[in-house]
Amino acid sequence: MKINQLLIKNAIPESWQKVWWIVAPLDYMTSLTRQKGDFFKAAIAYSDRPLYLVSDPQTLQRIFSNTWQFSSPGEWNNTLSPLLGRYSLVLLSGKEHQRQRKLLMPPFHGERVNTYGQLICNLTVQVMNRLSAGQPFVARNTMQDISLQIILQVVFGVYEGDRYQLLKQYLSAMLEIFNSPLKTSFLLFPRIQYDLGTWSPWGSFLRQRKEIDKLVYAEIAERHGSDNSQRNDILSLLIDARDEAGELMTDQELRDELMSLMIAGYETTATTMAWALYWTHYLPKVGNKLRFELDSLGKNPHPIDVVKLPYLNAVCNETLRIYPAVMASLVRQVEKPVELMGQSLLVGDGLAASIYLLHQRPDIYPEPQKFKPERFLEKQFSPWEFMPFGAGIRRCIGSALALYELKLVVATILSNYRLELADKQPVKPKRRGLTLAPDGGVKMIMRERNIK
Repeated sequence: MKINQLLIKNAIPESWQKVWWIVAPLDYMTSLTRQKGDFFKAAIAYSDRPLYLVSDPQTLQRIFSNTWQFSSPGEWNNTLSPLLGRYSLVLLSGKEHQRQRKLLMPPFHGERVNTYGQLICNLTVQVMNRLSAGQPFVARNTMQDISLQIILQVVFGVYEGDRYQLLKQYLSAMLEIFNSPLKTSFLLFPRIQYDLGTWSPWGSFLRQRKEIDKLVYAEIAERHGSDNSQRNDILSLLIDARDEAGELMTDQELRDELMSLMIAGYETTATTMAWALYWTHYLPKVGNKLRFELDSLGKNPHPIDVVKLPYLNAVCNETLRIYPAVMASLVRQVEKPVELMGQSLLVGDGLAASIYLLHQRPDIYPEPQKFKPERFLEKQFSPWEFMPFGAGIRRCIGSALALYELKLVVATILSNYRLELADKQPVKPKRRGLTLAPDGGVKMIMRERNIK
């Protein structure tokens, strides 16, 4: 009997469905929606409560808009606690969540984000210039290097020295621990989180985290004793931020929010940048059209002018649509019994948007498996049709910075370098930790540097 038939009969145990979700998440979600529609129970939560995946835009609008009927408790995300920390915005609920989000919002305001533009462009050039003409490289690894340096300088305000180098080393090493579906299981299944020494995935993670904590707390302590008024990095802004009661964030809160920003910004943005390089080179017409638009700005354009380019925006949005780095939104919880799409839900049941399935709806995106940036020039999609960063009060707080970074990095590379794919075969998506990444990382070759 085929897996799809077993799904219909609910014959596959939930534990095996969780394995399927970890190993082949797109196949899992696609199989379920084909058989059960746009609203179905999914065995992907690490909770005793039922969780439903939703990909119908009208239903999503109802869920995300009615906060009195559907809450967003952080408890659903507790499996991320070892990675992010107890006081991460992702894990907080109610008034704690509201307080922390208000404190975090100002550093990610659009005007503030604009001040990082030239730094992002410069760091991109620094990393790309290390590649020699004719040299093969893995795009995702290179984009990780760019993304990590941006995170350390924009978020941490750390530019050089031993602490900078050690943070780079330990952060990249820690996240590499969960780079395969099998290793991801150690993060998503708390019952197998045993410290068996440095050779074991969980033991290695705990030791990497301990070293990172030493560096992060040392940086926080140093900032407490410094004048931060002339600094514009996010850590300096958060150290001086006060809530409505005039209280500062504790060192633990600062550490957990910094870890959340680093991990979320590093993994997802690097992955999306690698996908963008893939599509703009796999489809030469797309790449050439984008270069023509970029060339229209002349030499050394201002970053603000670059990010306003319509086709660049369309290419980045289509990249975020076709294979979103984050496959599902954070969970909403039913607070009053309700019926949705013919399903009676009880208090405590969970609901999450399947971002991937939503972005693959042919009634919203004709020929959804094709990369067509023009669709974002022809139509403006609602927040319930296009949600690469989630929606509502749990929408990614760093989305403006992530999109800004994506546009500038892609624009800088296409304007200054000639690259080509090392392999003309289509690249397929594959789970990498908590993200959906290109299998193999996108192998490319540097052909020409600094072409302008």
